[in-house]
Amino acid sequence: MNTAKLATLDDVPGWLFSQDQALISWFLERQNRLAIPGDLLELGAYLGKSAILIGQYRVDDQRLTVCDLFEDAAQDHDNDEEMRQYRSTLTRLAFERNYLAFHTALPSIVQGLTSSISSHVAPRSCRFAHVDASHLYEHVEADIKACRAALHSDGLLVCDDFRAPHTPGVAAAVWSAVTSGELHPICLSDSKFYGTWGDPGPVQSELIAWLETFGPQYVETQKIAGSTVVRVADWHPPKAEIRSHAHVATRIGAPGVEASALRKGIPIARRVAREVLPPVITRALKALMRFATNQSTTR
Repeated sequence: MNTAKLATLDDVPGWLFSQDQALISWFLERQNRLAIPGDLLELGAYLGKSAILIGQYRVDDQRLTVCDLFEDAAQDHDNDEEMRQYRSTLTRLAFERNYLAFHTALPSIVQGLTSSISSHVAPRSCRFAHVDASHLYEHVEADIKACRAALHSDGLLVCDDFRAPHTPGVAAAVWSAVTSGELHPICLSDSKFYGTWGDPGPVQSELIAWLETFGPQYVETQKIAGSTVVRVADWHPPKAEIRSHAHVATRIGAPGVEASALRKGIPIARRVAREVLPPVITRALKALMRFATNQSTTR
């Protein structure tokens, strides 16, 4: 893939719909706002779409670890057969190129089976884990257990494809963890399950209040195995505004867009960024302003 053509997150191949872009962003922004410590983890990366989004919320010395087989073969026949359909396009190099189109450094990459992740991630060191690897029941069950070991008590687990018709193994593994009384659901999107082994109450209350600002029709609560579950109903928010380095540089260098003109708005923009905008947008604006300043001073 020609990464010069990657202007926004939506240009990266993969399956991350706007509903989950918004929810993942909200959960990670909330963790950052509350200064919840911990690293970030992804099991199953494909070409980097979700990792690029998750990486936007890494702060200070926090680490994002991504684990995927990429072009390598699995060690069992069924898993290898499932991965065969992706192998023609899925390579580590393609992932790295896509990720670096949006970030200045790569995450920690573990190329191998997700069953090896406990050798690379310390117990209770993570605050967020996204699972989108094998869809086979025994593998998903093991991935969920590995995430439980990696996450601390306030950590968040996100599982993809828990309700897709072609992935019943994911549904069986996820709901088994719930009905055992250990994993507590927070919310369900059209594609992903969001849960925690901690107390879901506070985050659920904040989530419901946030979702209702878009309209009460988008929120539904149900009881499942004694737990309250928020179902996000028929909500299609705008896609995440995450732009690649090449796109930002092109916009700055476009006719009529002068670095000096951008600099004039810096004091006001900084105040707005601090007081109004979410952290991911604030960081993007700061990077843009630094770039504009450098361009102007080197002319």
